[in-house]
Formats: sequence, C-alpha cells, structure tokens
Amino acid sequence: MSFTPLHDRVLVRRIDGDATTPGGLIIPDTAKETPQEGEVVAIGAGARDEDGDRIAMDVRAGDRVLFGKWSGTEVRIEGEDLMIMKESDILGVMA
Repeated sequence: MSFTPLHDRVLVRRIDGDATTPGGLIIPDTAKETPQEGEVVAIGAGARDEDGDRIAMDVRAGDRVLFGKWSGTEVRIEGEDLMIMKESDILGVMA
C-alpha cells in the first residue's frame, strides 16, 4: 500500500467480530455492531512539540488496537475500507 498518514494519524483496518452468539445463533448483518477493534496498517511520523521536535508514536504497524465507537474517518483505499484516526483516539493496544 502506498498511503502514509500525516503527523499523529494512524491508518486502521477494522477486525470483524463473530457472526454468531456464544449460544450458536447467527447474527444478521443488520443487527451487528460495528467493531471497535482493528489492526494498525500504517502510522504517521508523529506530532511536533512546541520546540519542533517529533513526539514518538506509541503504536506500530501490525498492532491490534481498541478505539472509541465514533472515532476516526472511514476511507476507501485501493478497494479496501479503512479508518484514519488520531493516535489519541486509540484506547489501548491488545497484547
């Protein structure tokens, strides 16, 4: 992929949740909630502080992250639905 986010922005691919309940019922697409979990595809170089120095990013490409329900902007890049969000919209990295 030839897309690089700017500054402290992160490109994330949503990870789809299970299509069935723990009891085995199949959940239709209209009843599914949008997943709040994703994989970091690309990161920007980082924001700048008041002195002009770069602030290092805490996430890396390949990290599995949780983000807020209304975070980010949905985009379509090379036929794939992705999200661009600020690093501060990411709630945490899953180990």
